[in-house]
Amino acid sequence: MQQTEEASRLYPGRTAADLQVDEKVNFYDTLPSYDVADQSSGRPKTKRFFAVALCSALGLTLFYLGARSPHLRGCGSAARTRVQEHLSSLSWGDHAEASAVCPQTTAIAPQKNVAFLDTLEAEYGTDAFKLKAYESLGGAVRVPTVAYDDLKPPGQDERWEIFGELHAYLEQRFPLLHQNLKKTHVNKYALVYHWQGSDDSHKPALLTAHQDVVPVEPLTIDVWQHPPFSGYYDGEYIWGRGSCDDKPGLVGTLTAVEELLRIGFKPTRTIVLAYGIDEERGGISGATAIRDYLLGAYGEDAFSILIDEGGGYEVGEDAITSSPAVAEKGKFDVRFEISAPGGHSSVPPEHTSIGMIAAIVKELEANPHAAHLNRSGIYYSLLQCQAEHDPALSPHLRKLITHSRKSDKALRALEAELERTDRKFRPLAGTTQAADVVRGGVKTNALPELASVIVNHRIDVHSSVGFLKERITRIVSPVAERFGLDVNAFGAKTAAAGVSAGQLRISDAFGTALEPAPVTPMGDSGPFQLLSGTIIGVLGASNRTGYDKKTFIAPGMSTGNTDTKHYWKLTKHIFRYGHINAGDSFNGAHTVNEAIRAEGFIEAIRFFTWVILNADESPLLE
Repeated sequence: MQQTEEASRLYPGRTAADLQVDEKVNFYDTLPSYDVADQSSGRPKTKRFFAVALCSALGLTLFYLGARSPHLRGCGSAARTRVQEHLSSLSWGDHAEASAVCPQTTAIAPQKNVAFLDTLEAEYGTDAFKLKAYESLGGAVRVPTVAYDDLKPPGQDERWEIFGELHAYLEQRFPLLHQNLKKTHVNKYALVYHWQGSDDSHKPALLTAHQDVVPVEPLTIDVWQHPPFSGYYDGEYIWGRGSCDDKPGLVGTLTAVEELLRIGFKPTRTIVLAYGIDEERGGISGATAIRDYLLGAYGEDAFSILIDEGGGYEVGEDAITSSPAVAEKGKFDVRFEISAPGGHSSVPPEHTSIGMIAAIVKELEANPHAAHLNRSGIYYSLLQCQAEHDPALSPHLRKLITHSRKSDKALRALEAELERTDRKFRPLAGTTQAADVVRGGVKTNALPELASVIVNHRIDVHSSVGFLKERITRIVSPVAERFGLDVNAFGAKTAAAGVSAGQLRISDAFGTALEPAPVTPMGDSGPFQLLSGTIIGVLGASNRTGYDKKTFIAPGMSTGNTDTKHYWKLTKHIFRYGHINAGDSFNGAHTVNEAIRAEGFIEAIRFFTWVILNADESPLLE
């Protein structure tokens, strides 16, 4: 009300309703600029000018003293953490609209457990520890735990036995963990570790990862700078399949627990570790069995928080962006199969089954799914966070993002700009489709009696499997009608108008259709606040070069699927976040020359340590 009265004096022609709307933004942003020729109002504006100048000078002085003080340079020191929290609160709280659009929390660091943190932060900075940790990851990479798509169930396929070798290695590498935690083998090779806390009134925290990796294409082995299962450390990177996905999550969590045990930490909150065995083929044997075991042992919605692989952070020129994934797209593999009469190729019909299946693919690709920004969507929220907190964002894009909050015209312009400049726009803003597997024909002089294509769809978080089925049927039915084909679309049958030339069957290729994941609660939700504050704290306390800048949290979305798709009933607080810097990956995952910068792996260990210690004492978790 005081703001409205002050604005009425400065803006005499505005209505009360207009001025009430202005209270939604920072009041001082609405003030007219000071004109030195306006002597009638110069005095109050001069006072305001000097007040702002004085506050700015004080803030810069505090920042300069904090930056220069030698007492703030010790990684993990309680003094530094408290000052960082104070500076963070000043940084995030200054701008009212920023808080409304992309609210941020302050750094969260252990208080009760600060001595444990200080001890381990010092230890993690030593060369001896680093080399030991690098070898722990390298040794795990050297065990080729490949998850093949055609694996039979554990116990019925000898290719699973390599996981037993990994287990033996982990027992040797992490002896204290295996002496103190209860280990359960689930479906033979999946692992669950239970670290009992002293207070059962707290819900356990669940940290998950997967032991398996994707195969290496034999024809690419000579392209690798170091052998794909060498686990070789070259002084900067640790090389090999799984070094990025997801053995840092596996070894990083185990290392954090091992080191906490070594210095005598005993948790108040129970910690559970769970490691799947075939995430790379959908968690068919691993995550499903872990889910059933945990539901039976702990119950539905039994965990306070779940952190799995997924998002990471990116160190920019002026800020660090961290994007824990709070949503995950759905998945639907659709098989299109055309059966038609065979015969000798010397007397062919006008269209063979292969020609007709090609027409189906052509029609699908001529009708891609429209990508749109949804103001209630995760991707749109991420863009808003970038506009508020990322100084590197171009002024043009920042203006479009900001104006799109209330202007549909600006929203459409933003979509067009992202479509033109960002290849990730379509995957993040809509359903995607990709024709991945084609089969047909057995011989050059025999007409193909069967031809098929499997099209992979990643379903937008605002869509559904049902809508996708309807859309697919609507698009391809005219093609089938043109060729005179009977249609069986997901069980709904339609006969050809005249003599049938064959049948088009559309079905769920593997019976694994998956709806988009429930969106994890954000905003004032305790688990989200805990994770966000932990990320800001651990990055703020890092001694790595270039990390001395503001960190902001911009919740993201996984376009692929993780084992968490099987864990929805365990907790609604699911975060897909591995704390790996995008710049620490040499060439990405699932490709040649997979490697992780060793110092980046240490950051992951630090993160898991902070998570366990913060979760142990924080009232933000149930």
